[in-house]
Amino acid sequence: MNPSLYLGATGFGLIAVCYGFARFAFGLFLPQIDADLSLSSTISGLISGGAFLGYCVAIVLSAYLTERIGARAVAVAAALVAAVGMVGIAVAPSPLLLATAVMLAGSSTGLTSPPMAAAVAVIVRPDRQSLTNTIINAGTSAGVVLSGPIALMLGGQWRLAFTGFAVAAFIMAIAAAFIVPSETKAAPKTATGLPPINGVIVRLIAAAFLMGASSTALWSFGGQLVTHQLGWSSTGAGLLWIAIGAAGIAGAGAGTLVARFGIDRTHWLFLAALAAGIMLVGTSITTPLLALCGGMLFGAAYIMLTGVYLIWGVSALPDRPATGLMIGFLTIAIGQTAGAPIFGLLMDQLNINYAVTIFACLAFTAGLTRAGNAKLQTA
Repeated sequence: MNPSLYLGATGFGLIAVCYGFARFAFGLFLPQIDADLSLSSTISGLISGGAFLGYCVAIVLSAYLTERIGARAVAVAAALVAAVGMVGIAVAPSPLLLATAVMLAGSSTGLTSPPMAAAVAVIVRPDRQSLTNTIINAGTSAGVVLSGPIALMLGGQWRLAFTGFAVAAFIMAIAAAFIVPSETKAAPKTATGLPPINGVIVRLIAAAFLMGASSTALWSFGGQLVTHQLGWSSTGAGLLWIAIGAAGIAGAGAGTLVARFGIDRTHWLFLAALAAGIMLVGTSITTPLLALCGGMLFGAAYIMLTGVYLIWGVSALPDRPATGLMIGFLTIAIGQTAGAPIFGLLMDQLNINYAVTIFACLAFTAGLTRAGNAKLQTA
């Protein structure tokens, strides 16, 4: 098998474990965790925000370390951090310890993306890099779609589920140690810290922040929304997660769509799909069919949009792919860090319909920014 195919498969699996299990599965199991540990919506939002905060710190550190010690060490560390964090979630006896473990598990996602972008820049030929990056990025959906059946089989036994997720993370650490290259594409000697913040980067930051904040409506509270609006148990929430994850696999096509239709049109289209998905799942007009359709819209749109921001950032900084990816993904996570507690607060202080509508509208505001004259390498 071609080394680039091995790398793509390993990156896909690593992203699936770190994003799908360590980061986003918390929202799936939140109703059961809430019942066991008596969490309010505000506390749940703060804990979810903590996971995103851990991501913010980790992705900056990851981009720095990847450029200096290589992709392999950072990728292995990402899988091990995910495993330790998920073991912590599985055994957490109180909200405080749960919050700590969730933050640690969530930080693994920040660690894993930059080394994979750097590894692709070394191994994959230039005309296939955008496609490979977006395929690896779509691993998130594989993790999400797998967590749904696991929730169904375990009947909401979240401690057992996170124990199994931790085992998968240990396995991916071993795979990364053998497959991910140790070397990375050398950054210019003058490149230290953050790059100059030009108009292209500013617009990327604005769009990614708003999209990230909007997405927390479902990533952090999707299980609670369908429980409240439809009376669904863990089985129904598991079905929603399967719908989100299965449709998200379409996000692997982000590179192809951007190459064909341009980044701005692709961006607008999937921001609209993201907003529609949030509304269909979370408002009182929903039905079981509408909720599942909304989950599919949301899943496809979210992974597609993260692929758009990945291409936008890497292409804006072709000599520093880990840093280019870091800027877009860090900003998504900052938006999620701010969005999760605010959404929880709005649920407590107003009502679910108002909270959902407000956060769906945030997605549209992200479309006011444009890639402009970014030289996007999307072939």
